[in-house]
Amino acid sequence: MRDLPPPDSDSSPLGLEEWIGIIIAVITIGGILIGVLGQRQKGLNLQQWIGSLTSEPTTEAPEEPKVTSPIAEETPTHQTLSSPPLATDSPSPSPAVAAAPESPEEDEAFPEIARAVSLAPIVSAPRTETEIPTETPESTPTPTPTETPDAAVKFTDVPDDYWASPYITALVQRDIMSGFPEDNTFKPNSSITRAEFAALLRSAFDQQPTLETPNFKDVSSDFWAWSAIQETSKTNFLRGYPNNTFQPKQPIPKVQVLVALASGLGLEANQSPQEVLKTYQDSNQIPEYAREKVSAATEAGIVVNYPNTESLNPTQDVTRAEVAAMVYQALVEAGKADAVTSEYVVNP
Repeated sequence: MRDLPPPDSDSSPLGLEEWIGIIIAVITIGGILIGVLGQRQKGLNLQQWIGSLTSEPTTEAPEEPKVTSPIAEETPTHQTLSSPPLATDSPSPSPAVAAAPESPEEDEAFPEIARAVSLAPIVSAPRTETEIPTETPESTPTPTPTETPDAAVKFTDVPDDYWASPYITALVQRDIMSGFPEDNTFKPNSSITRAEFAALLRSAFDQQPTLETPNFKDVSSDFWAWSAIQETSKTNFLRGYPNNTFQPKQPIPKVQVLVALASGLGLEANQSPQEVLKTYQDSNQIPEYAREKVSAATEAGIVVNYPNTESLNPTQDVTRAEVAAMVYQALVEAGKADAVTSEYVVNP
């Protein structure tokens, strides 16, 4: 075997290939550094350009109007990032948007430049405040109806403590009954004729006609109460006599008033008439044809007996005060009036 000489300590351990690799690496690193420095310089120029755009006033933007409304003054002049821009804030794309880098790699490399570009429309576009009127248009107020107090009803022959005073007052105020203006009296104890009662019923009730009207021999078409008699006969309040007469000038007895009210309102007896009519001491004076209707009127609270509730006096001529009381009670039964407290209303 041949002995080899020891290696020379001064000789380089790197060969030709190693040196070539080092030179290529240096050249590559140098190119990268030059490219990075060039991109950074380009970014700095872009940022300076954006700053010049935001600092210089825009000649095309209209002058911001002076805000006088306290509501508009409290509105912030700049929009937060979480809220979308209003339609009036940026009507057209800002020049800064066109200069924004489109490459995602550039956004990642220079986040501060991307952030500045994204904020450019908000900063550069002046916000146009819309003035909010502080005064609402005046509207025509709805006039409040003035309540007209009920006309005072004072008759010289009807004192305040008269038993039928509330009934008389109520019917006069409703224009259902009236007094005698020549002496300012009501004549509460006077009788009332069948014609007068027909006129009173027509004023008090508005029932629909259900019957045909007979031609009464004693009521001509030129009689003052002819139309009232016709209407009350059609609604079954009043009927004539078997001989086809009405007898309009005859004073009407109390039993006929009760039968008329019960018939016109369509009242029916819920109990046996014999039991109900025991309430009256003079029930034997009630005609047979009227017993059921008088019983129904009694159950409905229409009967008012003064001064004794147990005395009906069915065949006596009814007084104007009694008519006022019973017609008003009939209005209460029909739901057209409020009840009046009276100790003379019969409660069987």
